[in-house]
Amino acid sequence: MKTAYPVVLIHDNDGYLVKIPDFDFMTQGEDIPDAIDMARDAISLMGVQYQDEKKELPQPSQLYDIPHSENEIVTLVDVDFQAYRKMLENRSVRKNCTIPAWLNTIAEKNNI
Repeated sequence: MKTAYPVVLIHDNDGYLVKIPDFDFMTQGEDIPDAIDMARDAISLMGVQYQDEKKELPQPSQLYDIPHSENEIVTLVDVDFQAYRKMLENRSVRKNCTIPAWLNTIAEKNNI
């Protein structure tokens, strides 16, 4: 299930700093799209870690409750903790099995 957390984008000489108030965390990106991607990744990783440690996930704050200055951008970043967990666990696993010789012959002929 997706949820959306507020973030604050702060422009600096190296790109954008990103405050993630609900997780009391910061990240950065080269430009706005990169900063949003980095925020999504950071929130997702923190959320999965919270779940693994049996901590309660923070409820997303309301945009209007986020303190910021005039030159800072406050926006929402959507995250899907289940999808992120699946992506993290999507790794190859080697399994050995025994098949009949005739099936192996056919597979090799077909470059399988």
